[in-house]
Amino acid sequence: MESLKYKCLKCGICCHEIPDCHGAKRIPLYPEEVDCLIEIAQERGINFTVKEDLVFPDELNSKILVLTYRIILEPLGHCPFFKQDQGCSIHDKKPHACQAYPLSLRTLDAFKFEISIDPLCTFIISNYDELENIDIERLKVIFQDEYPKAEKFFRKNKKLQFKMKKLEAEKQIKITRSITLDNFNKALETWERVEIRSEEKNK
Repeated sequence: MESLKYKCLKCGICCHEIPDCHGAKRIPLYPEEVDCLIEIAQERGINFTVKEDLVFPDELNSKILVLTYRIILEPLGHCPFFKQDQGCSIHDKKPHACQAYPLSLRTLDAFKFEISIDPLCTFIISNYDELENIDIERLKVIFQDEYPKAEKFFRKNKKLQFKMKKLEAEKQIKITRSITLDNFNKALETWERVEIRSEEKNK
């Protein structure tokens, strides 16, 4: 186990829709990542489309606040930047979520966070017995490149959360927390979109 190190096997599991899996695969993208991938797709003549992922209704301004998008994997059934002979074709430009894969971090409470490892990853399946009860220090060694990127992804999410809370505290927005499904759907159909970015667009 001491010599175990994560290595991407370029199997494409992380890039593909998983048949019979509950819910659609989410490859979340920040607005600035969408901007970058649109440029690459246009240069390569690739059909790249996204849909809104994490959104909040701003009752004060009658706006839908968009924090993240996700890649539409259909009709290909996989990310349009995945190539069978090489795996990811945008390795140096790929989104935060992809850089951290197969790791992800999420907040449990104000003092704790959880590390999640994708059980569908081929490397994880192949080494499951060794990884099942791994401690955090060993995990950092095995995933020495991915763990810092998962932390960066986590910090970016926290930064967005802080920005939303700051806008609310300054009474620039008002997030509706008790809205019916019908009213929310109506807002999605009629309200203007505003992207919430952790950094200014021109940076």
